Formats: sequence, C-alpha cells, structure tokens
Amino acid sequence: MTLVLLAALGFGGVVAARSADPSFSLATARPDELAASLGAIGAENRALASQEGRLRREAAGTAGAGSPGASPAPGGASGPAGGRGAESGGGADAERARADELAILAGTVPVDGPGLELTIRDPHRAVDASVLVDALQELRDAGAEAIEIAGVRAVVSTYVADEPGHGLIVDGRSVAAPYVLRVVGDAHTLDQALRIPGGVLDTVAARDGAQASVRTLGHLEIRALRPAPSPRYARPAG
Repeated sequence: MTLVLLAALGFGGVVAARSADPSFSLATARPDELAASLGAIGAENRALASQEGRLRREAAGTAGAGSPGASPAPGGASGPAGGRGAESGGGADAERARADELAILAGTVPVDGPGLELTIRDPHRAVDASVLVDALQELRDAGAEAIEIAGVRAVVSTYVADEPGHGLIVDGRSVAAPYVLRVVGDAHTLDQALRIPGGVLDTVAARDGAQASVRTLGHLEIRALRPAPSPRYARPAG
C-alpha cells in the first residue's frame, strides 16, 4: 500500500502540513491527521490563487508600470524590484509586489536567482518518500523561495508518495532516481541546512548505496509551472 506523505512547503509562513504541537511528525501521523493537513493545505493554496488573481486585476487597473514578461522573485532573485519609491505609485507597487509573491507561492510564474541543486542517487531504491519530504521541509525552513523536483514545481499542496518497484510519485507524476531538486534562495544558507548533522545528507548516506551531492549556483532558473486553479464558487467581493 502506497503511503502518501505531504510535502509541507509553506513558503513565507504559509500553512504547513503540521500540527501546532511541535512533536507532530508526518512520518508518524495518523491517516486522519494527514487528511486534515492535506485539506488545510489545499484550502490555503486555493485561497492564495484567488487572492493572486484579485491583486493582479487590481494592479492592472492602476497606472501601468513594470516590465511584462519579467520573472518575479523575492529577495535576491531577479524580477520586479521592491525598491520603487513609495512617493510615486507606492501603493500600486506594493500590490504588484504582493501579487508577485503570491504567484511564486502558487508556482504559476517562472523564477530565477541564486540557489542550489540537490541530487540524490539511489541505485538500490533505498530512498523512500519520507527522505524527500524531509529534504523539502529542511529547504523550506532554510528560506527556499521556489523548489522544482524532478521537473515538478513544488507548492504548498505538493505531496510525495512511494511507488513500489519504480521510485516515487510527486504530485501524481512518477519519478525515478536520480532525484534532482532545484532550489532558489540563499545558496549558503540552504547548503548549510542540508549539511547539519543528522540532516538530509546524513539521512541519504545511511540508505543502502544512496548518495547525495549539492551544487551551489550563483544563478539558476526554475521554469516548471503549476496551472492557476480557477475558483468554482468564489468571486471577488465588491
């Protein structure tokens, strides 16, 4: 029976698949707890997508500054800059920046910036879903701003499951080793997070024949996208 484990990717404080109890663990959670977490994450993802659309419509109705086609990214990544003067269209700029942040959270826009690539080689199929879930969580906790895993854009609703005899399933897509995670964020911080004693690199090394390697990059691109969900019932108020 395939055990589905949620990849709790609550970027920037978005709801994560964990209880308020710090002892809560996805690996030991009961099915009803996992289902509740999935429901919360799905609701948050839909809310983000809805708010993103509203903000983009509002921003489009204001004085049209900005460069179409730019890849939005917070912090050190390239895209619409947050430093435009508040004295000139500051409110519209803030709304555009917020819309860009939400688009990144929802995975509906490409991003680029500094970061790293984590490659996990698993010749004996000893790496299970829990290893990738731990990796995704540690990267998020270290400030990852966008993650792509095996060509799949990881968002708040992303899940990883075991697929006996093949490899893993990421958001319904079968993926096989080597598993490559491309991450945008502070490369040094992300690298150190993966190398902490007992962390991801140690966990992978403890699996039969598995190896993990990290390559920090001054610039990388994440082009995998998620389709923007269309709300079935909700409409902008007012």
